[in-house]
Amino acid sequence: MTKKLLLAITVASLLAVAVGCNRTDSANANDANANATAQVETRTGPDNSEITVTTDPNGVRTETRVFRDNPRISRVVVTTRDGQRTAKAYSPSGEEREINDVGDALSATGDAIANSAGFVADKTEDAIDETADKAEDVAGETKDAAKTVGDKTVKTAEKVGDKTAQGAKTVGKKTADAAKKTGSKIKDAITP
Repeated sequence: MTKKLLLAITVASLLAVAVGCNRTDSANANDANANATAQVETRTGPDNSEITVTTDPNGVRTETRVFRDNPRISRVVVTTRDGQRTAKAYSPSGEEREINDVGDALSATGDAIANSAGFVADKTEDAIDETADKAEDVAGETKDAAKTVGDKTVKTAEKVGDKTAQGAKTVGKKTADAAKKTGSKIKDAITP
């Protein structure tokens, strides 16, 4: 009895697998037919993006704009069904938001679309830009201060040089006068 029961369960299982495979094949064939009639076109979009337009057999048009290097937005999907256009924006993390102004979704910059969808800019970029600006300001002030110090050093060196030259002239003149006096006293001492 157990052999008959085991045989019946095996046959029933094989039959269930065969029916399931047949349904899957039919579903795949229907999908293939639907995809065969869908129209697909791809073009390059503004702001380093690519736009793919698909129209299915029911007339639903889907325009997908993929941004290659925007840190705030990864793609925008505009769907037109029965004359109604809807648009959704997707962040790089996968967050989805509705866009109110659908007209510009395929031509506006990625940042403008991200702003419209409410995706917040990365605060790190703002901090980096602000730090760079302050570093430029400090560099400019340091350059100006160094120039001022250099100018003052040159002027002081010129004054010291002038005073040294005057002092050397005075010392030279006094030395010459003293030498003349000494020479004349020696001459007086030698001559009777």
